[in-house]
Amino acid sequence: MDSGPTPLANQLLIALPALEEGAFARSVALICQHDEDGAMGIVMNRASEYTLGEVLGQMSISGGSDELRSRVVLAGGPVHPERGFVLHDGGSRWDSTLPIADGLSLTTSRDILEAMASGEGPANAVVALGCAGWGAGQLEQELTNNDWLTAPADAELLFEVPLEARWEAAAGRIGVDFAHLAGYSGRA
Repeated sequence: MDSGPTPLANQLLIALPALEEGAFARSVALICQHDEDGAMGIVMNRASEYTLGEVLGQMSISGGSDELRSRVVLAGGPVHPERGFVLHDGGSRWDSTLPIADGLSLTTSRDILEAMASGEGPANAVVALGCAGWGAGQLEQELTNNDWLTAPADAELLFEVPLEARWEAAAGRIGVDFAHLAGYSGRA
């Protein structure tokens, strides 16, 4: 992966209410890489069926606090659902790390999970299985079709806001209230 700056890297894609079907309905995805060949991101508001403890156990990694082991692993997207991605602060001292922005990186190597389990991992980290991918020009077309809003990413939204609140919180970061948009139906 190219580690240079990319046009939409470190931006959030916020699904508009009209995108109401499929894997991306009411989703928030962090774009990690974007260039002429396409884009790759992690859906930040979908829980998988796994906890981090289960994933660490499957990888024969022991250790980790109860809090760490009970963390929900995200369903990061439909591409490579068997592959783990760790979005984190704390730089790029681990193997296979893609810097996204100052203080934000994506790592796909086992060593970061081992560091987390031994208490030496980054201060903030989210683990996801799978990612989202767009082919050349596909994301640009979806933006033209008004399927997505974009907003700058921030650490609070990525690491602290509860999953179920991220979609509306991300839109609120740019002054959008989905309750005032045509086509929005709130949850009953």
